[in-house]
Amino acid sequence: MHTPPLLSRRDLLLAGGGIAITGMMPIPLSADQPGLGEKDLIFRTTVPRNAEPSLDKLVQSWITPTKHFYVRSHAPNPVIDAGSFELSVEGMVRQKRTFKLAQLLSMQNHTITATLTCAGNRRDEFNREGKVGGVQWQAGAIGNATWTGVALSDVLKQVEVLENAKHVWFEGLDEIEKGDDVIPFGGSIPIEKAMIRGAASHDSDSDDSAPGALLAHQMNGAALTPDHGYPLRTIVPGYIGARSVKWLGKIVVSDRPSPNHYVATAYKIVRATDPIDWSESGPIYRFPINAAIATPAAKTSVPAGMLAVTGYALPSGRPGAKLTKVLVSADDGDTWTTAKLTGQDVRYCWQLWKASVRVTTQTTRLLVKAQDSAGGFMPGRVPWNAKGYLQNSWYKLPLQVS
Repeated sequence: MHTPPLLSRRDLLLAGGGIAITGMMPIPLSADQPGLGEKDLIFRTTVPRNAEPSLDKLVQSWITPTKHFYVRSHAPNPVIDAGSFELSVEGMVRQKRTFKLAQLLSMQNHTITATLTCAGNRRDEFNREGKVGGVQWQAGAIGNATWTGVALSDVLKQVEVLENAKHVWFEGLDEIEKGDDVIPFGGSIPIEKAMIRGAASHDSDSDDSAPGALLAHQMNGAALTPDHGYPLRTIVPGYIGARSVKWLGKIVVSDRPSPNHYVATAYKIVRATDPIDWSESGPIYRFPINAAIATPAAKTSVPAGMLAVTGYALPSGRPGAKLTKVLVSADDGDTWTTAKLTGQDVRYCWQLWKASVRVTTQTTRLLVKAQDSAGGFMPGRVPWNAKGYLQNSWYKLPLQVS
């Protein structure tokens, strides 16, 4: 198994002609400027690498090609040698262990399909009410892929988890500068989620047909790329992408959620009127129902008449949730057209959709909203929050009709 060589942090500093990246301040790009000469993604920052595809490319197929899959990182990609790689499992277990990659590959592997979406997907829309920080994602920080790896529960059974354990922490091998400290990206999930073993696939009606978490080494039938966590990452179906930790190096079983910054402080909802007390707000786990319009593109000029519209929709991450309806409006919500869902209906996965709506010279925008079987629905408005998380209000696409 081979990974392409990447620049180390020292190499980046040298190559930058003395431009320091201390503190890992993102290097932003304009809204639609490709980064690093790569035409398949729109880079929102180059260091670290944060990119999303254009929406027309995103919805070309139910399985998102790796080249069109969004990239979310908090530091430069670590350089990892698969031959010397080890995964440590420790904490509230009877047998602390380390696993070589070859050992994990020799265990029973599962291949599942699961959608990942960043908690900040559609973040830029919050700026209409007030500026929010973070990567300025449009609606492309989402993707649907096949993942192959070992069920986390199988690994945990080998180390014999203690009865009073309540959480499982994940730590990556990346190095993120936070003030004077260097920390890894971390995640945390409840032990009940971690211990779901699931089946070889998860297209059945059972709520536990998907593993609660997968230790994945392949994406879309090939070894993970460095951008997506080579050589090992977690995949947590139904949860926000931040819980699917890349470049996984350590698992800790504990009686409390991880104290890592990206669990204890980041990826929490803080409203404008809330006191900034991170301990009072719980971590975000499940992603909400969501949908977006991919074509036509925003601000496109189209003739009056029938208009073909396409996009994606994602049910909420609740167990058993399936899309029941996607609705499109061309008259600001006075009437709605039911879209046709395409692609497979698989648990914890998006579906693509298409609709035909009549637009007139009075049409200024298109709207889309969705509902699912677990009671999830997209509201007309999501209250502003300081970090721009979980934007899932009706998606609004400006349009010009002649």
